[in-house]
Amino acid sequence: MIRALYTAASGMSAQQMNLDTIANNLANSSTVGFRERQLQFQDMIYQNLVTPGAAQSQQAVSAGLQIGLGTKSAATELIMTQGDLNQTNNPLDLAIQGQGFFQVQRPDGTLAYTRAGNFYLNNQGQVVDPQGDLLIPNITVPQNATAVTITQYGVVNATLPGQQNPQQLGQIQLATFVNPGGLESTGSNDYLATLSSGNAVLGNPGGQQGLGTLQQGYLENSNVDVVGAFVQMVLAQRAYESNSKVIKAADGMYSEVNNMVQ
Repeated sequence: MIRALYTAASGMSAQQMNLDTIANNLANSSTVGFRERQLQFQDMIYQNLVTPGAAQSQQAVSAGLQIGLGTKSAATELIMTQGDLNQTNNPLDLAIQGQGFFQVQRPDGTLAYTRAGNFYLNNQGQVVDPQGDLLIPNITVPQNATAVTITQYGVVNATLPGQQNPQQLGQIQLATFVNPGGLESTGSNDYLATLSSGNAVLGNPGGQQGLGTLQQGYLENSNVDVVGAFVQMVLAQRAYESNSKVIKAADGMYSEVNNMVQ
């Protein structure tokens, strides 16, 4: 009965973290380029009363007798499905159709990766994200440019006064990873590379690395399935309630034993 109390408590703790994950997904359902996370569970150590395959009466037992000691949160998996594209008509808004991440440089020099393509110009005409981090490779737009066009392959052109042909300003590159699920979320729509994700592999949009193409004037919405998240929230609540009932049942049985002793 004491074992049941701790086992059920582990289930309640795991479902609480599950609910926290779902809440974060729902809170970011309108965040540009957000990737939802899904909590993965793992059973805990088992108590072997009879080990499977152990010799007993000159024969090996076929099944054994094991009692599980509960569950725990193992990982939060990053779901990399494509989000819907939202048309904004802003020339510096970019959406990635397919795989890949934009690469930005933080003030300390480290590189971060993002799916959020809502870019702006700073006071020097450089393309930056909402935090002011530079898009890498850096693109600088002349102050007198009358129009900026970005092809689906990442070529940035600007129309300047007195020139018939657009001037090429640079080439946007995308990054991909062997295991994008191993990226570390740091907030502000940014991810950092880790040993689990592997190093970034850079290439041009639509290139041979399987990278996606760019859509100018669009932003990628969060990939959170709101209806599905509410269903998962209900399931988490029911699982939490079930574990709490186990604790009540174990407590009642323990009380009966105490009454017998008295």
